[in-house]
Amino acid sequence: MKPKELVRRTLEFQHTERVPRHLWSLPIARLTYGDKIDDLIRRFPDDIGGAQYHMPADANIKGDPCAVGEYRDEWGCVFENVQPGVIGQVKHPVLDDWSKLAHFKPPLHLLERGMENVNRSVAESDRFIMSNCIARPFVRMQFLRGSQNLYMDIAERSREFFLLRDMVHEYYCRDTAEWAKTDVDTIFFMDDWGAQGSLLISPDAWRELFKPLYADYCKIAHDAGKYVFVHSDGYIFDVYEDLIEIGVNAINSQLFTMDIEEIGRRFKGRITFWGEIDRQHILPSPDVEVARQAVHRVAGALYDGHGGVIAQFEFGAAARLENAYAIFEEWEKMGV
Repeated sequence: MKPKELVRRTLEFQHTERVPRHLWSLPIARLTYGDKIDDLIRRFPDDIGGAQYHMPADANIKGDPCAVGEYRDEWGCVFENVQPGVIGQVKHPVLDDWSKLAHFKPPLHLLERGMENVNRSVAESDRFIMSNCIARPFVRMQFLRGSQNLYMDIAERSREFFLLRDMVHEYYCRDTAEWAKTDVDTIFFMDDWGAQGSLLISPDAWRELFKPLYADYCKIAHDAGKYVFVHSDGYIFDVYEDLIEIGVNAINSQLFTMDIEEIGRRFKGRITFWGEIDRQHILPSPDVEVARQAVHRVAGALYDGHGGVIAQFEFGAAARLENAYAIFEEWEKMGV
């Protein structure tokens, strides 16, 4: 079975000959392991790929996001980085004072650009192809305002907060619509909503202020016949039901911050679990058996041979190569 069909059947909760694979390899992993990452990928090829998108050249963009030093993105946000291979943090938000909002403009001039090779790259691949990461309103608003300011904004509900939210949302709606015109199989968006054991804001505030935004992105995607994939770090159990309601097809979440068995009881067969294996304790563990048992725990709770699970994890700073092999080896045994 070709990778594209394998992933599609998984999303439709149909039997597949094996669980699809998707490795997220951060630049720091390659700095640590070099060509050994290529050996891992050759042994366990991805079934999901990215479209050929190139960020257009723009005067705003300067530096390398994963290099030590400063990087400025297309929105004018400056990231300071002290470690190679990862992305830094915004220390001086461009909208730290609301008086600056009147003169701020999102990078609308970049929409529609950089996508010249997207359809060709889809046609040339037998993999299930994702859009570039598109909408992330909560994270983007933190970059623009600073996290502390934004949490206060959410509490105060000022006019400026809604103006900024709607400005960011309009940009992402337009970007999503442009990607929906292409031949990609799925639209991908993300926001990091979870702390270690709870949402970062109350579920009611999330539903009031941000859920309608994600519902718009899902509608744009589904109206164009696309699947929707979403990522969030942290504990997000409280909004799983909401994500299913608005039409998310696959969720990438940190399962091990939550009750995996309860997730299975509530949501198995209703949404596809696009990873992951715990990157805080299991992927860095010196005991490879811990990694193998983690796969069996996830499979026992979420997988019954009828799709609904993608073998995904993030190979980051502390992950051990032997654990990566073990995880894919165990998933390869499932669904046969």
